[in-house]
Amino acid sequence: MIKHSDLYLKPDIFKHIPQLVAGVSTRHGGKSQAPYYSLNLGVHTDDQAEIIQENIILLCQSLGIKPQHLARSFQTHHDLIWECQQPDYQSGFDAIISTQANIFSAVGIADCCPVLLVDPMQKVTAAIHAGWKGSVLGIVPKAANLLLSKYQSQAKDLLAYIGPCISLQHFEVGDEVAAQFPETCKQKFSDKWHVDLKQHHALQLAELGISQIEISPWCTVEHNEHFFSHRKEQGLTGRMLAFVGFKS
Repeated sequence: MIKHSDLYLKPDIFKHIPQLVAGVSTRHGGKSQAPYYSLNLGVHTDDQAEIIQENIILLCQSLGIKPQHLARSFQTHHDLIWECQQPDYQSGFDAIISTQANIFSAVGIADCCPVLLVDPMQKVTAAIHAGWKGSVLGIVPKAANLLLSKYQSQAKDLLAYIGPCISLQHFEVGDEVAAQFPETCKQKFSDKWHVDLKQHHALQLAELGISQIEISPWCTVEHNEHFFSHRKEQGLTGRMLAFVGFKS
């Protein structure tokens, strides 16, 4: 259940971890006017810059963190990963690994799939933005493999949250896109291919031995009253943030 007073969702899979800040914002509780109503956090939208900044401050206040501790990037639907040691705003990265406390990786979404990875033992986290292009390029397993190979994470310890995004029922794609996904992650509805991004990422993580996975039931198109949807709103909409990191 989402209330209109909820600025963000906190995944159940993370609720037992002290000092962890993780979740996905909703479109509620902000100051933006239509069509960005109301908690628009997308700095590259045509919303008023000062209003977007106020919205970011509101979210951070609700999380108990400082806006200057966010690590964000202009996303390009590719597979580059930023191993962040200093919070900043970069360009070209669609996944951000937080390597130390008080760095909160955050990716913008409005139909694409957010994936959050948490290693409570090594205290490293990753926020991943995965649309169909990033999914095909394997950005989710690439980020997970980096945690496993470089940061001493163990697959049995990793926790994954696959967040709100466009669902199988609403994600109609052309034949050329569908051809790039495995049979287990696509289906035909009235001779049109549909792709299941959540299932795709769950299978990719499972292949790495990651079994602790929570999959959000929310669809950004179907539940557009709670989330921004680029497809439903024909491109004129705001952005949520999927965020993760440890407080010191």
